[in-house]
Amino acid sequence: MRPSNKSRSRNKNNNNNRRQNLGNVINRVFDSSGPEGRVRGTPQQIIDKYQSLASDAMLAGDRIAHENFLQHSEHYSRLLVVAQKELDAKREQQQKQNENKPPVSNAEKVYHLKLMKINKLMFQKMLHNKKIKYDSLRKKS
Repeated sequence: MRPSNKSRSRNKNNNNNRRQNLGNVINRVFDSSGPEGRVRGTPQQIIDKYQSLASDAMLAGDRIAHENFLQHSEHYSRLLVVAQKELDAKREQQQKQNENKPPVSNAEKVYHLKLMKINKLMFQKMLHNKKIKYDSLRKKS
């Protein structure tokens, strides 16, 4: 029996989707399957846990486990650094966009305030008219 084509289409552009979600890596909760079992938490929590495990392994005299835990820690450190750089780039881009926007003049502010006032008055008048209609219908019945 041949495999379904559905699974192929689900994984299409997987690299693009992964790159778009890097900004969320900082707060995302990961399940890491390390040598000591599962470690769960945000990247920073996982880094701290693996560094703690590496320290314990070094105190126990197990250099191989020490290096292994440090490598796991380094993996999540790299994820965190990449996500932080991407967030910083997004912030810079937003700041540049905000700097390029022309400042709103006082005349425009006054114009928008007047429009808001007119809309409010029209809305109040509409509500008043509906209330009058409703009251007149109630009196007839």
